[in-house]
Amino acid sequence: MDTNKPLPLGTVTDVRITKGTQLFEARGRVVYSRVGKGMGLVFTAIEPEQRGTLATWLAESRETSWLAANRRRSQRVLMTIPVRVSGQNVLGSPFEEETHTRAISAHGALILVSTQVYRGQRLTLSNVQAKAALECVVAHIDRHQSDHPQVGVEFMLPNPMFWHVAFPPKDWTPRHPDAKPHLKTSESS
Repeated sequence: MDTNKPLPLGTVTDVRITKGTQLFEARGRVVYSRVGKGMGLVFTAIEPEQRGTLATWLAESRETSWLAANRRRSQRVLMTIPVRVSGQNVLGSPFEEETHTRAISAHGALILVSTQVYRGQRLTLSNVQAKAALECVVAHIDRHQSDHPQVGVEFMLPNPMFWHVAFPPKDWTPRHPDAKPHLKTSESS
């Protein structure tokens, strides 16, 4: 939602969207909030008659090409960014942990976490440098890497601006004309 005065993270509010003569109403919760940048909402309660309106609008906005349906949602960038992760541990006690990313995308990140988390768990992820926070969900846990498992988190809403990084275009590959050439090193005796 584009607004100069976003509501605080976690605020529950009523949502009303109009498109032409159509009206959609639902209850929502703020999952991203940044002064001057706006806020993101997730719907928490939608009446059955409103679901039809939303389904129609979403169907109209979907890309229909096979390429769009089968490509990666966004490019991933290997980048270390300091973050703060908070939520509840498996015992229900609040936790907060300073860590960093291994990879980022417009849809989430791969982070190292020492606190035990579970798939589907909701967390708050804060970008320490940008002083921004948003809600995310644990989508993947890889416990085989080290003492600190790599945890894939997915934003509740895609947010490429959260990282303050210009992501490569969706069609980018290492063979893209703008890609830097891979330098081969030779061993000397």
